[in-house]
Amino acid sequence: WNKSEYSLFAILNQTKTPMGSRQLRRWIGQPLLDLEAIDKRLNTVTWFNRDSIRLKKVTEYLKSVSDIERVIARITGNRATPRDLIGLTTSLEVTPLIKEIFQNCDDREPIDWLSDQITDKSDVTKLIRNSIVDEPAIALNEGQVIKTGFSSTLDLARSVARDAQDHIANMETIERERTGIKSLKIGFNKNFGYYIEISRANLSKVPEDYIRRQTLVGGERFIIPMMKEYEAKIFSAQEEIKDLETELFDQICKQIAEDAKDITSIAYAIALSDVLSSLAAVALSHGYVKPQLNDGDILNIKNGRHPVVEMMLPTGAYVPNDTNLSNNKDQLVILTGPNMSGKSTYLRQIAVITLMAQIGSYVPATSASMGLVDRIFTRVGLQDDVTLGQSTFMVEMLDTASILNHATPKSLILLDEIGRGTSTYDGLSIAQAVVEYIHNHPQMGCKTLFATHYHELIDLENHLPRLRNFHV
Repeated sequence: WNKSEYSLFAILNQTKTPMGSRQLRRWIGQPLLDLEAIDKRLNTVTWFNRDSIRLKKVTEYLKSVSDIERVIARITGNRATPRDLIGLTTSLEVTPLIKEIFQNCDDREPIDWLSDQITDKSDVTKLIRNSIVDEPAIALNEGQVIKTGFSSTLDLARSVARDAQDHIANMETIERERTGIKSLKIGFNKNFGYYIEISRANLSKVPEDYIRRQTLVGGERFIIPMMKEYEAKIFSAQEEIKDLETELFDQICKQIAEDAKDITSIAYAIALSDVLSSLAAVALSHGYVKPQLNDGDILNIKNGRHPVVEMMLPTGAYVPNDTNLSNNKDQLVILTGPNMSGKSTYLRQIAVITLMAQIGSYVPATSASMGLVDRIFTRVGLQDDVTLGQSTFMVEMLDTASILNHATPKSLILLDEIGRGTSTYDGLSIAQAVVEYIHNHPQMGCKTLFATHYHELIDLENHLPRLRNFHV
């Protein structure tokens, strides 16, 4: 379920927000064991599925939601930027529109639990809209951040700076007329501040009150006392503006942080809405069905498909298969067949469908009814770990031992060619011993699929009453 294009996460991930994407990843890694919680998710997915128009509307609104979780964490940690606040207010202005869709319907009961978590935060959005400019600089001190009219002290400092800059701008015209030098111009750089630049041809017209500061190839730069006075006013006002903006921004963030708990709750509700609407969209586009979960021990899947593998094949090319398992009757399946016939894919398919059902997702099948499983144990694929000095066979035996020691009657076990890492008869003996242990041990008896090339194992059907032989 990693980031690969062909992974369960990639197939199910049609989320529109970073929060939803992270939540989906957590769900896949932590399936539920609570039947009521699973049903709540499934019923919500059904609610989205019932009306494609409202699903599309919610999806469009979600596209405008930024990463509220990360933003509120930065605000409370004094690491927020002005653009974080604009992103937050844009998101909080969208959430009431999503809630309105949830509430304005006759079948709102399955979605009420999400709708209730989306509270009104218009006080926060009003504060940000009144205080922060619509397109602020990336960081403080890089441009105007606080809106005009929010602070009279800040407005006064800006007025002082603006008036001084206007005086310096007008000074260029005044000095041209006074000196008669038409090419005279006033410039600014970080080293010298404001200066008057005069070309070499006009140096004879320079007044006595001009103070030489820098000699250039084509002319010289001068300053005059009045210019430096206005420059000092500008610099002083700009420093005051920076300090005031920083202070005001910090106050705004602290005020928002007081609502952090409510905003975090909204973020969680939006993340859940994003995941569940994503699961609904996937179910609609790929033809998944709602699984029926219960506290029993029967696993019944009709025309099950592997959600990832079928996406790698042309439409309709994947061959679906049924699965019928139960602790009391069809507990243990011995699955034989040639290489590349689909045994491993069939095993994985059952595991993935079970996991999808227990995260609250629809599943790739025409129908599915299953009892909750507490764990899915798999031993599929050859590998060794040379860094630990463990051979393929050693790794296989350690994995198998772990499964046999931790499985319960409510577990699901999927074993693929146990014993192939050693000699034929030793491997066959190990495989048979594992099958018999799973079938006979009073604390095991869990649903198991055992794919193997040891055809001798099919004789166990005559001795183990809950074992069934199937072949591809």
